[in-house]
Amino acid sequence: MDTSQVDAYLHRIGAVRSEHPTVGALRELQLRHLRTVPFENLSIHLGEDIVLEERALHDKIVGSRRGGFCYEVNGLFAALLTALGFEVQLLQARVFASGDLGIPYDHLALGVTTADSTGSWLVDVGFGAHSHYPLDLTARGDQTDPGGTFRLAEAQYGDLDVFKDGEPEFRLDPRPRVLADFTAACWWHRTSPRSSFTRSLVCSRLTSEGRVTLSGRKLVTTVSGNRHERELATDAEVLAAYRDHFGITLDHCPEPAPLPSPPPAGTGGGGAAGGRCG
Repeated sequence: MDTSQVDAYLHRIGAVRSEHPTVGALRELQLRHLRTVPFENLSIHLGEDIVLEERALHDKIVGSRRGGFCYEVNGLFAALLTALGFEVQLLQARVFASGDLGIPYDHLALGVTTADSTGSWLVDVGFGAHSHYPLDLTARGDQTDPGGTFRLAEAQYGDLDVFKDGEPEFRLDPRPRVLADFTAACWWHRTSPRSSFTRSLVCSRLTSEGRVTLSGRKLVTTVSGNRHERELATDAEVLAAYRDHFGITLDHCPEPAPLPSPPPAGTGGGGAAGGRCG
């Protein structure tokens, strides 16, 4: 990522270039990213290709002021952090859903090392309602965050289970990967009838007061812990919600395409879909 791309990205999230890659700078970048770049799966329902390459992701998220799901937003955020001097590793995870684990490479998260810390930080701007700030990958006790109480616990084969408010979120494999490793899982999530992303529409963003989410035609706003839901009756209202709440301008409403029923569990086609990541 060259200097002009970095500057454009920082402008997109309302951040300034820090002098040093510190924990404080990392916390600021993650929070600003969550508040400006939505977690969304609209490309699946707009017939748009999803290309896991840095230039294509920059064109979409920065140039077109869109969002994306985990492979896109965490993939590009990794490139930004690297350009700013952080040491970044791409990590694969499997999401817990109804007690089961999803497919390998179900989720992309980041392990980040800063100039002023000895350990690594779990950074994630692509899991929907998750931590607002980086989590300490070396800590095993509770970590309090505005998004909840998080805990990392040892799992089989050297993996780590990430819990939020006592519930398992995903199982993290600490071995470093490259973005191309996630291509097959990205394809699965955008095509399989077992993937939650092919069956539903979501666009969600953290706000200074809570969160705003457009799920299909249901607009959900959370302000100071109070949740409000409103069904949007017309296409004009839906398009205005995308524009006003997420800065996304569309010429027509995305709609989930009819899909065949998913195969019964145990007949192939992957594990349980990770509905919160992607």
